[in-house]
Amino acid sequence: MAIETINSDCMLCVWDCGIKATVEDGRLTEVKGLPEHPISKGYLCPRGEALPSYVYSASRLTTPMRREKGRWQKVSWDDALDYCAEKLNAVKAKYGARALAVFCGSVGVESYEVATFARRFKGAFGTPNLLSVENICFRARILARQLTYGRYPIEDPNSARCIILWGHNPVGSKGMLGELIKKKLDNDNCELIVVNPKQIPLSEKGYQLLIRPGTDAALALAMLNVIINEDLYDKEFVNNYTVGFPELVEHVQQYTPEWAQEITWLSAFDIKNVARIFARAKPSCIIQGINSLDQHKNGLQNSRLLSILQAVTGNFAAPGSWVTVPRIPLANLSLKDQETPIGSEDYPIFSNLWGRQAPFGIATLFPQAVLEGKPYPIRASIVTAANPAVSFPAAQQFKEALSSLDFLAVIDPFLTETAELADVVLPACTFLEKGGLSHVYGVVFGEPYAMLRRKVIEPVGESWPDWKIWSELGLRLGMEEYFPWHNEEEVIDAYLKGELKDKLKSNPLGTYYGEKEYWVYKNKKLNTPSGKVEIYSQTLKDAGFDPIPIYMEPGQSQYSTPELYQEYPLILISGERAQEYTHTQLRQVPVLRNSNPMPLAEINPATAAKYGLTDGCLALIETKRGTIQMVVRITEKITPGVVSVPHGWASANANLLVDMDVIDPITAYPDFKTVLCRMKPA
Repeated sequence: MAIETINSDCMLCVWDCGIKATVEDGRLTEVKGLPEHPISKGYLCPRGEALPSYVYSASRLTTPMRREKGRWQKVSWDDALDYCAEKLNAVKAKYGARALAVFCGSVGVESYEVATFARRFKGAFGTPNLLSVENICFRARILARQLTYGRYPIEDPNSARCIILWGHNPVGSKGMLGELIKKKLDNDNCELIVVNPKQIPLSEKGYQLLIRPGTDAALALAMLNVIINEDLYDKEFVNNYTVGFPELVEHVQQYTPEWAQEITWLSAFDIKNVARIFARAKPSCIIQGINSLDQHKNGLQNSRLLSILQAVTGNFAAPGSWVTVPRIPLANLSLKDQETPIGSEDYPIFSNLWGRQAPFGIATLFPQAVLEGKPYPIRASIVTAANPAVSFPAAQQFKEALSSLDFLAVIDPFLTETAELADVVLPACTFLEKGGLSHVYGVVFGEPYAMLRRKVIEPVGESWPDWKIWSELGLRLGMEEYFPWHNEEEVIDAYLKGELKDKLKSNPLGTYYGEKEYWVYKNKKLNTPSGKVEIYSQTLKDAGFDPIPIYMEPGQSQYSTPELYQEYPLILISGERAQEYTHTQLRQVPVLRNSNPMPLAEINPATAAKYGLTDGCLALIETKRGTIQMVVRITEKITPGVVSVPHGWASANANLLVDMDVIDPITAYPDFKTVLCRMKPA
């Protein structure tokens, strides 16, 4: 028996932990953490440990599939790709190239190959419409920090003396960060503040603020009021390296802790206390949840307030605060669009901040373009590394739109809920069956580090790597000049050049391509219009938005929609992460499903008693948009009046309960993190 151990990385989520894979006679048998990996340092979550079961799942797609007379039929790659080309050419001839939307999901964020070839194909085909999960995920915080600092600074908690986990539970979603914070707290060299309507595993070691969902801006503004009025801000930094502080001083006077107390469910005493702790500890670091603050009608401004809190306390570009890192030097294989994608003119800051053109359009406009032909018809789509039929808000509307297309193709290792609606499904390799580049560490960890991901096993069945699928389809559409590569090595050489290429190939465990940019503001101007940290944003002002964030009540609440509140008196929050799953993925893996077998709606005992619910009972959760059923878990850890449900379960899809009626006017992010609901026994 031939046994081989291969060092690589796991791409089941955006953290890209290092792995040590055992292969016996060409078959993956075990996966462990990689202690030598400088970022994950041997950490591996249950998903990574379950990789053999994931790769060899009975649910894997192993051949191309084509829908014929309502039934799936196995077909050859030639038949599948020829059919795709025929249908795409027909749509292009009738409606124009822009009638195709290429949909790229979260896997495309961490996989350079997936995202790059999706972008390149849409450019070669002639459509501007690359639609991305970033229209509802993560990009809002990037824009907010860019508007403030000119770049995207990232949390650097290793040396922090105070950490605020704001709407974030790293134990469930970013395990190595959770381990780091635990160690810091055990060594008694850090103060922890948790802002969350639910207690998390780390809460017992910190200062918990059980905030009313959707009122984070009120808390942040009141903290700024305390920090400024009690003279706790960093005068040297503010005076020399920021613009707009005098306007901020005047602005926050109305937002007192006593005012915020009535809105947030937090006492004025606690608000003052955490403001003092954060300002005095130094260095301090706010770590916000992946989407918990963004998916609101004031989502970008929520993130702006966190940026301003970091700035006024001087917690920027210092060890233990927020820092920038250099961008990884990779070749850009995208092709220039001839027109802008849907939504770009309506949301110019999201689409083109200071001439930085975003590569994607506004994905939440996809149903309107398909079902109503506005701003023009989209009649075909290729979905890769995504499952929008489940993962997007107003899921029923997305499902209807996807079902109404003239042609839909899905590229995926599994027959997802979106793939079930397709005309053709093309089986993609998993990351273990192809080589590539792991490069996201700079964006998600603030570490300018990269490594070449080694191929661990041969492709399962007839699955292909993404670059080959896009290239072969491109050849059939007459776009061969844009896809000249014949193997994986040529693809990697196309985007990896010079010194970095040599260093990566000579260092199997990866290499650093730069250093963290501490004290960057002392040596050069920032990339904002003023060259300084912009507390007051003239860019937002010129676009018709508040230059300094204000408080906005959630789109649905007892105050903004009192009549709706009478009918739906509970607050629904959704999207909680669990270590067993990544979004809609991995529920077909038995060991993970056994560990986390079903979605649970968590409520406080007082809520349960009021509505006649018991632990373990099946309940109806209803909103003005829809109804789902979920088993109840009663826990003291959640605030009374709040219902917390996970996302990603097709069998009880929280996105059937939410809509896109209220959106952030800057980013087009729907306001669906805080929704009014009611519960009753099923």
